[in-house]
Amino acid sequence: MSADEVSHQIFAIIQGLPSGATNDDLRKSIPDVTPALQVEGLNKLLQQGVIEVLKKGEKLIYRAKDPKKSTLPKEADTEEKVVYGIIEEGGNKGIWIRDIRMISNLNMTQLNKILKNLETKKLIKAVKSVNASKKKVYMLYNLEPDRSITGGAWYQDQDFEAEFVDVLNQQCLRFLQMKRETAESKRDGPLALKQMSCCSVKEVHKFISDLGISKVSLDEDDLETILKTVVYDGNAERILMSNDSYVYRAINSPLAPPGLVQMPCGICPVIKNCSNCGEVTPNLCQYMTEWLD
Repeated sequence: MSADEVSHQIFAIIQGLPSGATNDDLRKSIPDVTPALQVEGLNKLLQQGVIEVLKKGEKLIYRAKDPKKSTLPKEADTEEKVVYGIIEEGGNKGIWIRDIRMISNLNMTQLNKILKNLETKKLIKAVKSVNASKKKVYMLYNLEPDRSITGGAWYQDQDFEAEFVDVLNQQCLRFLQMKRETAESKRDGPLALKQMSCCSVKEVHKFISDLGISKVSLDEDDLETILKTVVYDGNAERILMSNDSYVYRAINSPLAPPGLVQMPCGICPVIKNCSNCGEVTPNLCQYMTEWLD
């Protein structure tokens, strides 16, 4: 076989192994190929930039590169390679320019020039974070920003969509109440009432999807976030099942709801870090303070 034929076979084997192929994997898959021809085929693939080499312990692993992933041109200078590598390490959560500067040890003028060049070549992009509206994070151009950066479905151009969240909150509550009313009409006893009035996130997700009230695609995690706001409002309870999943059930609360959905606590991405379990005042919660401003 020619070197081209060997490289095609090797590439097909590597593509079939998402975690990567070792030299042993290649030898077992193409036993008739000599080690020298195998090395030649691998070098050809590396030169073409379609595979990458990783080291795991004492073994080398060959893995197919993502064709959608940005790649730095060979003619890029050393400083660009350093900055690009730092940004690549930041993944889809990005990295602040201050951190890039500290790691790269470049002066601000030089760093700004490199970042501008990389942005012009569409190798990186700057994304504004909802957690710090005056700061930008940098990430590779083809990456989809993490929800902690964009705020997910609840933000549009960094603005919190309070009305949208409120509508979803009301519709989720309506579905839970409909489920409870149906269960109550059966009159099968308190235990059966509780079981029949419980709703899974999947059921609520289907209900909201069928309504067609959202212009953005919502997944089950999004709807569970909204269901939690219904719980925070005192209109529903969250029940842990034996399989470690949760179901939701409308309740008749004697108290007026606190209206947490009108504030960002209900969908706050840092609520888990809140020392007061959401019962905060603006001067205690930086995230809420920025939202109010």
